[in-house]
Amino acid sequence: MTVQLSDIETQLESLSQESKSAIATANTLEQLEQLRVGYLGKKGKLSQILGMMGKLPPDQRPKVGAIANTVKEALQADLEDKRAGLQAAQIQAKLASETLDVTMPGIFRPQGRIHPLNAVIDRALDIFVGLGYTVANGPEMETDYYNFEALNTPPDHPARDMQDTFYLPGGDLLRTQTSSVQIRYMEQHKPPIRIVSPGRVYRRDTVDATHAAVFHQIELLAIDEGLTFTDLKGTIKEFLRQMFGQDLPIRFRTSYFPFTEPSAEVDLQWNGKWLEVLGCGTVDPNVLQGVGLDPEKYTGFAAGFGVERFAMVLYEIDDIRRVYSSDLRFLRQF
Repeated sequence: MTVQLSDIETQLESLSQESKSAIATANTLEQLEQLRVGYLGKKGKLSQILGMMGKLPPDQRPKVGAIANTVKEALQADLEDKRAGLQAAQIQAKLASETLDVTMPGIFRPQGRIHPLNAVIDRALDIFVGLGYTVANGPEMETDYYNFEALNTPPDHPARDMQDTFYLPGGDLLRTQTSSVQIRYMEQHKPPIRIVSPGRVYRRDTVDATHAAVFHQIELLAIDEGLTFTDLKGTIKEFLRQMFGQDLPIRFRTSYFPFTEPSAEVDLQWNGKWLEVLGCGTVDPNVLQGVGLDPEKYTGFAAGFGVERFAMVLYEIDDIRRVYSSDLRFLRQF
């Protein structure tokens, strides 16, 4: 088959025009790479046209080679220009999608609130720590010894009837008071001792507006040489002054607790009414002897109060059950 020079020139001209149009319409780098292979690859259209040069007379081949080089260089230039344009567009699109407008308002997420019980606990602990006390914690599942016996309450003691207890299989129980923490602490530390122990306690109370089967207590204990009931009164007065933010009338009424002697209830005059807010007393000598301390050398005092009671007074809560309801309408008030 005879090949004419004019035929090859026509095909090269047609390839040049076709490639320009195809490259101009390419939208992605992947499409552009396919065009490059299709035109300039080993089996591409340009190679197929140049394969016909062997059928031309030797004197015509240099002219075809020169035209082919011009077409190839133009095609490569078009490919590079298009590649640069597509890459720049790709970068701009990515920048546009990742641009952050720092002047836009942030996404609103409501902040959490401190629960009234946690607020009272934090406030009370801050006061006692400021007075030199150390926070001490203990287990909520206790033995009868730490919850009762070590606190001067033997098995036949009538004071056990004051606290209806949740007993567990095996003889353990859910602590009815955080006083058990005091015993554990005194067993492991020597005087002087000044601790405050917050925590959850359990009693088989009938749930109503002022009672709950699960509630929170904070108790304090001080053991040292020469401590008296006067030291206890001064500590309680200062605590109540800081807790309520003002000097309010208080009174001490004689009471009874198995692990303190003498014992007292403390009332606070709030909004014209006397409110019972905590119990206290000097540590009974039997309790000190039980932990290996000499009651002739050491004396001490203890006091405790219910967190829920303080929260109801400070935040004017009418029903203790509200603090456990998880009702957002209630919690958002604090």
